[in-house]
Amino acid sequence: MLPLVFLPTTPVLLVGEGPAFDKRRALLEAAGITRLTVLSTRPDAAALDAARLVFGAGLSRADSEWLAAEARARGTPVNIEDVPDLCDLHVPSIVRRGDLLLSVSTAGGAPTLAVALREWLEAQFGPEWAEHLAEVAALRTRLRAEGAKPSEVIAALRTHLAGAGWPPLT
Repeated sequence: MLPLVFLPTTPVLLVGEGPAFDKRRALLEAAGITRLTVLSTRPDAAALDAARLVFGAGLSRADSEWLAAEARARGTPVNIEDVPDLCDLHVPSIVRRGDLLLSVSTAGGAPTLAVALREWLEAQFGPEWAEHLAEVAALRTRLRAEGAKPSEVIAALRTHLAGAGWPPLT
């Protein structure tokens, strides 16, 4: 497994219908995907060609197989909701706090464990963590703009975090 974070400008195609489709659409929108094409019918070649990531949800097995084959023929990674044998990737259980993204995956082996861990992370990392990240990111940006060397930036950020009562980073 290799966790990846796709940038919001990645062209994403979502095809499907029903509750699974609605859930996947909400996830993609919460991720800030700005180039999201949403279809309830089979996409045409132009939509498939434009996509760099394809999701299917709430589709029949036949439609899922067709979508996966079309995506793969174009070299585009595909995820078909709850059909692991048609997936090139899966979406981990996530906690989002602004730009802070925490994820848990069991490679599909123990989804209940992934959910339990996600719920624990949600309790440990409340909404205030969006502000914590913004503060640290702003400090990093300022230090870099002032010409600090990478090692100096790391040292200053570690000192800042330690002063805020955070555990030391290694």
